[in-house]
Amino acid sequence: MKASEMKKGQTVKMDGNLYVIVDYQHVKLGKGGAVYQTKLKNLIDGGIRDVRIRAEENLEEAYLEKRNFEYLYSTGSEHYFMDLESFDQIILDDDAFGEGAKYLKPNTQLQISMYQGKPVVVSLPNTVDLEVTETTPEIKGATATNQYKPATLETGLVVQVPPFVKIGEVLRIDTRTGEYVTRVKD
Repeated sequence: MKASEMKKGQTVKMDGNLYVIVDYQHVKLGKGGAVYQTKLKNLIDGGIRDVRIRAEENLEEAYLEKRNFEYLYSTGSEHYFMDLESFDQIILDDDAFGEGAKYLKPNTQLQISMYQGKPVVVSLPNTVDLEVTETTPEIKGATATNQYKPATLETGLVVQVPPFVKIGEVLRIDTRTGEYVTRVKD
């Protein structure tokens, strides 16, 4: 595909690596031709790279197959997933899955993007509901809205929560920021 046809969120292959286009800007240089000042994110290590691409240059588009998986369990640094169509199981290590295990309970569904049969991107749900297993007691009369206390959730994740949160309550957590969103009503 020509550089002029690229879009944000598209996956491209450059220098043997997979990148997703984060941002680009059309720039007209003085005497030379137009270029795209492009910000690329490496799908393997997460590094950001700024690249100038000439408008007439060709980019190799990489097609990722998005498949639905179910998180089964973790043992040490290995995390087990089951493909919901074929029921095949795959194992991802901490390098590939990162902090994702702290957000997931068994049987949680998520999406994994595959490139040539290998998992490259794990997409967690935007929010997850987790139960509080440990926190300090509620502080009576604490009405200040900016006071927070740490709470440990059922997966071992520790988040800052308002002072009214008690043990046993279920909280909604944003997986993109790792922050408390709200209490979940039964």
